[in-house]
Amino acid sequence: MAHILHIDSSPRGDRSHSRKLSHEFITAWKTAHPEDTLSYRDVGHNPVPHVDEPWIAAAFSPPEAHTPELSQALKISDELVDEFIAADRYVFGVPMYNFSVPSTFKAYIDQIARVNRTFAVSEQGYQGLVKGKKMLVITASGGSRQRLSAAGYDFQEPFLRAVFGFVGVTDITFIHADNLSGGDGAAEQSISEVRAALQSAVASW
Repeated sequence: MAHILHIDSSPRGDRSHSRKLSHEFITAWKTAHPEDTLSYRDVGHNPVPHVDEPWIAAAFSPPEAHTPELSQALKISDELVDEFIAADRYVFGVPMYNFSVPSTFKAYIDQIARVNRTFAVSEQGYQGLVKGKKMLVITASGGSRQRLSAAGYDFQEPFLRAVFGFVGVTDITFIHADNLSGGDGAAEQSISEVRAALQSAVASW
């Protein structure tokens, strides 16, 4: 039995491709694995706070030195980190915004990338503390990812691999729905290919 953390980051509702596809995967996964448990967070519709100065002061000082104000500054971050660590698997729906991720998802990442919680620093360097997890990232973009990558404009997948690898999650699968603004049936073809990939992932992930 596994516990899955499912996060959507698109501000769109029914018109969101990443949201729709991530829910399709979760529905199929739960049908195939009814014993698994699920937590869901929607940072697209319910954004988490951005990191601010009290947060930084609290995150980089020992807990025993925290004033009530500093403890309060980390309250939401503590909740998000606990939720992240408790999961065995992650399913993230992430649209591409300006070659990377929405600011709502970046704010979430900033809240969970915590020294001595999800990573440590020693004389040997940085060490990710979140080990043995699996991640599935379902992305959506209007343009051709192949063209974006060839032009050096795809910062989304490299960034997500780097930042989650930094905290220890290295088993990451990406499924891209791209060219969704393309003509001549390009979007329909991409969605069809993604749905086939999602079905395969249900069987093999």
